[in-house]
Amino acid sequence: MWQSWGKSPGGGRIQHSASRRNFSCSSFKDIENLCKNTETTDQQQHHQQNPHQLKTKSASVFHRVRKVTSILRSWSTPLQHQDIICLPDSEQKIVIYFTSLRVVRKTFEDCRSVRSIFKGLRVSIDERDLSMDGTFLEELKGIFGKKLTLPRVFIGGRYIGGAEEIKQLHENGELKKIIEGYPVLESGVCECCGGYRFLLCNQCDGSHKCYTENKGGGGFRSCSSCNENGLIKCSFCSSVSL
Repeated sequence: MWQSWGKSPGGGRIQHSASRRNFSCSSFKDIENLCKNTETTDQQQHHQQNPHQLKTKSASVFHRVRKVTSILRSWSTPLQHQDIICLPDSEQKIVIYFTSLRVVRKTFEDCRSVRSIFKGLRVSIDERDLSMDGTFLEELKGIFGKKLTLPRVFIGGRYIGGAEEIKQLHENGELKKIIEGYPVLESGVCECCGGYRFLLCNQCDGSHKCYTENKGGGGFRSCSSCNENGLIKCSFCSSVSL
């Protein structure tokens, strides 16, 4: 309630002049501008208090852009460039070195993600599972040395990268452009191998050992028809995709 006018002990009226001098009426337009100014000031104060957070966010974005740009630049340079890693006899292929073993969870998940990306793009790929054939491991060691991380992807004979690089290219829509013109993935699963690309050796039944009888004495020897796991490549898959 407003205070009523009263009389002083001397008989005069008491006027609340101080409260009247301090009161000012602002229009709605002034109030709107005042709110905007306050919001801008709060944002500036927040930015000043967290400069590291903003700098980190910007840096991460530019880091992703530089990563993809560096990969695309490598495609515009000649194959003879010394910085480009090449895979022999794979100029018309998409080759993925991976492992199907779950020994290291992150490696297994990365390999599965990269293979899913290419299969989702409906393109034929040459899958080289290191856990199925040791010759694939020797191929990689000859290119990268002993320190290996999986997966490793080659497109048109050129090394593109691992899981991180492929995911970034896929997110930016550049991977689809790179693989244009490559063979389309055949529908269905191979009836011979069930999609594993390997079969048990007929000579040793997958044991990688064969028994021979000689005049000097028989014995077991390593089977020359299969790899160390007693497997041979599926002839149908090899003729279609490789």
